[in-house]
Amino acid sequence: MNHENPNTDDVNAGDHPEIVARLQQARTELKTEISRVVIGQDKVIDSLLIAMLCRGHALMIGVPGLGKTLIARSLAKMLEMEYSRIQFTPDLMPSDITGSDIIEEDPETGRRQLEFFRGPLFTNFLLADEINRAPPKTQAALLQAMQEREISVGRETYHLPPPFFVVATQNPVEQEGTYPLPEAQLDRFMFNIPVVYPSKTEEAEIVKATTGDADVTLNPILKLDEVLQLQSLVRGVPVANHVIDYAVDLVTASRPDSPDSPQQISRFIRYGASPRATQCLVLGGKARAILRGRYHVDFEDIRAVAAPVMRHRLAVNFQARTENVTVDQIIQQIVQTVPTPS
Repeated sequence: MNHENPNTDDVNAGDHPEIVARLQQARTELKTEISRVVIGQDKVIDSLLIAMLCRGHALMIGVPGLGKTLIARSLAKMLEMEYSRIQFTPDLMPSDITGSDIIEEDPETGRRQLEFFRGPLFTNFLLADEINRAPPKTQAALLQAMQEREISVGRETYHLPPPFFVVATQNPVEQEGTYPLPEAQLDRFMFNIPVVYPSKTEEAEIVKATTGDADVTLNPILKLDEVLQLQSLVRGVPVANHVIDYAVDLVTASRPDSPDSPQQISRFIRYGASPRATQCLVLGGKARAILRGRYHVDFEDIRAVAAPVMRHRLAVNFQARTENVTVDQIIQQIVQTVPTPS
């Protein structure tokens, strides 16, 4: 099942206030616990939680040494998810991540038969480290897994265990030996999350915490069945029609050929976001509302997730590059320009 399609087992959030209260408690505990090993990066952690609750995937982009791998590994431990890490390299083959058929010989009968050995994709929490270092063929092996929650090897199709959450990291600096992710692959990620430098105070705390001999063991916060329950809960959050209209208006404004696109925006965009971005805006708004203890989605929830949802779904043109206009600036302008429906 892909993360856009609703689940028939989804529950109505308003009918389960105890689950909503548990999620709020878990969010507080998660942030307190992860702060023992990760200093700062609150926005990154919140964005990862929202993507996970929406059954989506997240792409973290930042220079080396900012703790991207540490954040993902720590979150997996606290969610009691089965965790796998794949270090993407230029020689990585698709079978290295999906698994492959191996000829096995029965010692009693001597007969040979194919047996499938599962790769690291068969997990709940997958960290795809430096995903843009692998060649396109290997990157594409993730495509079916991320979208359909299944992989095909030979004539057989294997379903991945729920929940299945992919967090990929990408280095924005090094270009040599990297393969840019194609648009179809980027679009499979619900969020594009920048990981920025810490403040001076945070960096001093990081140095103090990591240059001693203290060994921190993180405590689990949520069990696997609770994660599945919370994912269903998010799907059951009601959204008013005028909030959906606002999400549609934001995405429509990103398309240069749309009559509703402001002129100062359309002249910088080569192509805009697809309806999948609108779906992600609404889903992300649902998760953000529930994380804050609300049973409905507000305009502010949509605005808050607009940047991580849209920044990898817009392509700027030559005019934007010559004037040093960034995608984030365009998204900010869209949010400021598009009015909220009455």
